[in-house]
Amino acid sequence: MPTTVTLLLGAASSPGLAAGDGAARDGFQRSRLLPKKRQQRQRWVLCSLTYGCLGVGEPGEAGGRSAASPVYSSLTVSPGGDAAVAVVSSEQKVYDVVVKQAALLKRQLRPQQQQAAPPAVTREMDAPRGGLGEAYARCGEICEEYAKTFYLGTLLMTEERRRAIWAIYVWCRRTDELVDGPNASHITPQALDRWERRLEDLFAGRPYDMLDAALSDTITKFPIDIQPFKDMIDGMRTDLKKARYKNFDELYMYCYYVAGTVGLMSVPVMGIAPESKATAESVYGAALALGLANQLTNILRDVGEDARRGRIYLPQDELAEAGLSDEDIFKGVVTDKWRKFMKRQIKRARMFFEEAERGVTELRKESRWPVWASLLLYRQILDEIEANDYNNFTKRAYVGKAKKVLALPVAYGRSLLLPYSLRNNQT
Repeated sequence: MPTTVTLLLGAASSPGLAAGDGAARDGFQRSRLLPKKRQQRQRWVLCSLTYGCLGVGEPGEAGGRSAASPVYSSLTVSPGGDAAVAVVSSEQKVYDVVVKQAALLKRQLRPQQQQAAPPAVTREMDAPRGGLGEAYARCGEICEEYAKTFYLGTLLMTEERRRAIWAIYVWCRRTDELVDGPNASHITPQALDRWERRLEDLFAGRPYDMLDAALSDTITKFPIDIQPFKDMIDGMRTDLKKARYKNFDELYMYCYYVAGTVGLMSVPVMGIAPESKATAESVYGAALALGLANQLTNILRDVGEDARRGRIYLPQDELAEAGLSDEDIFKGVVTDKWRKFMKRQIKRARMFFEEAERGVTELRKESRWPVWASLLLYRQILDEIEANDYNNFTKRAYVGKAKKVLALPVAYGRSLLLPYSLRNNQT
């Protein structure tokens, strides 16, 4: 399943990857990204940390969730108050990571003299010939090639922030290609272990190549934590061993790993507007929501493509509740049951987009345009699925060039709006 790095913001042989142990097959041979030369229906209640409790029945059924309640990840508890023992949900686990990332950002916002100086990258020894400037330039070229709309939006950012976002995008893309690229069929858990050790070296100021050097330099300039990067690698591990998801709680964790992490990586670089009254936790939460929304949209767009690879990224319990099975997915026939099921999945994805919108307004003004472009364009994919009569088995929903062009001025206009946290104070 591709991650959403191309719009959310997105190798040479390396030490530790011996030529005889499958390094080339693992996808770490000379990368093409480097320069060529250089229940009772209501038996359970779902309780969202953000939105409270809701039932699992269809809207309008007795005891079902209200129209205002999204279908989110949850804590699962007994509905009648009997021995309500809560199971820690994926949402809670991810929230703990969000709190940690927000604390790191707030620490950076303290007076400069209170902060310890970050370790510097050994530029002469570890940076490639041509220096960090060439490394960042190559990252920009890759971003422009694979995420043109997003790249255009980054040009409004300050040079330092723009180059840092390119470096993050490239690392995410390289990680994604390990399991979705041309060498994906040869990737092993051991290869991902080596990629993680390489990440640790990168954070320690020991990059292996020019693309690593750009990210290694970036983390000395912004309060970027290694945890979201490690979590993304865990998402790749999940893809190697898991092809079904029992419920949305499991799918939520997967979406966090492969896409929500990108939002957490990006917030320190994008920056929070100085005038914003929003908490760092809420901005990180919105960035997480955008990553989840984009990945859920990816999943709904690629149902047929994933099924042909033997993968179903849809909650099994919700499929069963809708009277659908894996066999129905593999047959790929659009039925009324499928349309009803898809409407609910699309509604959930849109709710995550709505949660993300407020947080985008809290970013620094010059950072908002690429994020707004990402949000608007990915959300339109859901519209295209509907326009295709929910046939995501044989038709791939995509946003045409004309609509992309039209979305850019809309995104730019929204980037100029006052942060949401200040609007009530201005009325």
